[in-house]
Amino acid sequence: MKYNLPKLNAILVAVAFVIIVAGMFLMIGEPSGATEYNPDIFSFRRITVGPMISFFGFLFMIVAILWRRKK
Repeated sequence: MKYNLPKLNAILVAVAFVIIVAGMFLMIGEPSGATEYNPDIFSFRRITVGPMISFFGFLFMIVAILWRRKK
């Protein structure tokens, strides 16, 4: 079976996917409920670090798809 992406691009796409998932895992945590307030929902990790890592993962995904090896 022949894929449209070369092997290097497929590996880079897989790495970008792992980066995106890592950013998503950094954003999860205990929610705030209707009866109790959880101040951790506004932590630096959940509001800044996680979304930035996911965003850079999406940017890296674009680069990984468009990457061409120089000949």
